[in-house]
Amino acid sequence: MIIRSTLGLLVCLGLGACGVADTATSAAAVADARTREIEPARTATVQVQQRLDAANATAMARLKAAEAQ
Repeated sequence: MIIRSTLGLLVCLGLGACGVADTATSAAAVADARTREIEPARTATVQVQQRLDAANATAMARLKAAEAQ
């Protein structure tokens, strides 16, 4: 009787561990997919910031040139 109980407990624990592993794997896959979605947005943000900095530098140069005249 104890052997059957122990065997049943081991089977339940084994099946439960498979579910936990599947959940963890699914969560990792979703996180990886989200990271891949976010990366282009980060790149675009950096490019926009660079363009803004360049436009600001051009405006400052024009302002200084206008003030010098």
